Amino acid sequence: MIPRGLSYEDAMRQFRWPRPGRFNIGRAVCERHPRETLALIVENGDGSVRHWTFGQLLDASSRLANALAAQGLERGDRLAVFLSQGAELTISHLAGYRMGAVVLPLFTLFGEEAVEYRLANAEASAIVTDIGQLPKILAVRDRLPHLKTIIAIGAGSHARDFFDWDCLLAAGSESFTTLDTAAEDPALLIYTSGTTGQPKGALHAHRMLLGCIPPVEQWLGHWPRGNEVMWTPAEWAWIAGLYDSLFPAWYYGTPVVAHRFAKFDPERAFALLARHNIGVSFIPPTALKMMRQVNQPRARWDYAVRAVCTGGEAMGEELLAWGRETFGTTISEGYGQTEMNMMLLNSPDWFEVRPGSCGRACPGRKVVIVDGDGQVLPPGQEGQIAGWRHDPIVMLEYWRNPEATARKYAGDWLLTGDLGRIDEDGYVYFKSRDDDVITSGGYRIGPGEIEECLMKHPAVAMVGVVGVPDKVRTEIVKAFVQLRPEVSPTETLKADLAAHVKTRLAAHEYPREVEFVAELPLTTTGKILRRELRRLDAEHKSGRID
Repeated sequence: MIPRGLSYEDAMRQFRWPRPGRFNIGRAVCERHPRETLALIVENGDGSVRHWTFGQLLDASSRLANALAAQGLERGDRLAVFLSQGAELTISHLAGYRMGAVVLPLFTLFGEEAVEYRLANAEASAIVTDIGQLPKILAVRDRLPHLKTIIAIGAGSHARDFFDWDCLLAAGSESFTTLDTAAEDPALLIYTSGTTGQPKGALHAHRMLLGCIPPVEQWLGHWPRGNEVMWTPAEWAWIAGLYDSLFPAWYYGTPVVAHRFAKFDPERAFALLARHNIGVSFIPPTALKMMRQVNQPRARWDYAVRAVCTGGEAMGEELLAWGRETFGTTISEGYGQTEMNMMLLNSPDWFEVRPGSCGRACPGRKVVIVDGDGQVLPPGQEGQIAGWRHDPIVMLEYWRNPEATARKYAGDWLLTGDLGRIDEDGYVYFKSRDDDVITSGGYRIGPGEIEECLMKHPAVAMVGVVGVPDKVRTEIVKAFVQLRPEVSPTETLKADLAAHVKTRLAAHEYPREVEFVAELPLTTTGKILRRELRRLDAEHKSGRID
């Protein structure tokens, strides 16, 4: 979509977003491609590999769409997808988009409480999951009156509470007509972290995909070049895994590798790059740091990655130098949010990558620094990073939350909650969060949900959760806990509190550090002063406080 041969400056002046009245993600990423074209390479845990063509995925999504329609799923209804990387996840997304439903991705490490909240808040009508995750759904189903249909992969046969995937698809028809959806019709509901209370659902339209394509072209060095294979270890429950990797690749008709890591293994990652001749990859910062610890990867594996992109934290010169030596290319950093993806990007073969900067705006995208009133600040002045709210990549709204939606904008600008500055050449430098979202291992974690979960533990009187610095994960979750008077602080209780969160919310959200305090610092209105908790942690670790 960005004309080849232009300089970055010329592209910024000339590019205009396409504004089609009618658009459907399912048609754009699958249905319009030749049926015999390779789309997906699925590597299973046992080492076996299965290849899927666009025609096979289209037929399977037609069968699923017909089955869901027979169960009463209608246009605009929410279809939850509770799966890891694999063909079934993509088939479920395609079916949902093609029938005009709103797809709700769920991370497989979510526990019962996290899943229940999202399904209840979204009023999901149907869910596709597997036999490993099914017990979490059945445990909370009685509290989900809108959830009518559960489809489980690997069940082997239907049961009273759910349908078996294979049986259901085998009985379905491959004849299905994709709905003629408007570009503004809702397509994706993906939950983001919040600083207080429960997470908020960012509702995106079909046109959001169109906002993703030019940035990915920029990010991956004027991609596509030939039929390069794409791979990312990022889960396909997150905006980056889905819309920075999977669906942009399919928009171009290029193949994607799916691989389920029970736990990310950097040596297996290098082997995967070589085995499937992967040409481009999105690799989160924590995974890059783990891969950096592998000894002599170039001598051990024959890989040839042309472009590597990442996002979530600034790349220092040392990590950039390692990337050049290891991959033969400069790692391209990007910056964005679930509400407005890929706001800032680097493009090493287009313009200079400056250490510490998260890049420049993609052609067609407007990113500025604003003050507290939403007024644009000049280069060099520190303020809040903001993006143009009329960009096709911007969410429609926070799901059924008009107050939070209104707070997200100041005039024509979407507010990120991140502080930074912009220089004369348009490079943006991130400084810090303006709110209390925790960035850990590439995930953005809201402390409010963790605090609510810990307050349900019988030992807890009050709790405050913050992110504290960590060399590998950028930040880790730390909980400051005020116990009930009758409870004694012990190391065993710390472990129990961490497990309480890990099993109910998600494995990446549990507090890796727990500190007991006599009382929490509060404002005059009773709100927790999280900045004081961060200061307290820093002072404890520097040895200034016993």
